[in-house]
Amino acid sequence: MFASPAHAQTAGAAAAGGTAALIGFLPYLAIFGIFYFLIIRPQQQRVKQHRAMVDAVKKGDDVVTGGGIIGKAIRVTDTEVEVEAGPNVKFRVLKSTLVDVKSRGLTAANDVATVGKE
Repeated sequence: MFASPAHAQTAGAAAAGGTAALIGFLPYLAIFGIFYFLIIRPQQQRVKQHRAMVDAVKKGDDVVTGGGIIGKAIRVTDTEVEVEAGPNVKFRVLKSTLVDVKSRGLTAANDVATVGKE
């Protein structure tokens, strides 16, 4: 009484279902492509630049640790950097915890050592 009769699908309907599945999957591919080019790829490039910067740290560079301590690199090994944060204040940190490395060759325009000597 309430049941409807079941009908077998034709071969043409099965072929049309394959293209419908592909069209239904296309937005997911587009979203992944957008995520890759806007988020994943730029992040990989920043990680690569940061790794190169940390690997290039040398004695005399100003470094900033992950904890926010600013100091001068006085000894560099393969995995560690000895940092001098003040007179008689030295400690060792892992290279991987360095956030920023600034070369000592250039001084800032508002550096305390150069102010008033003009």
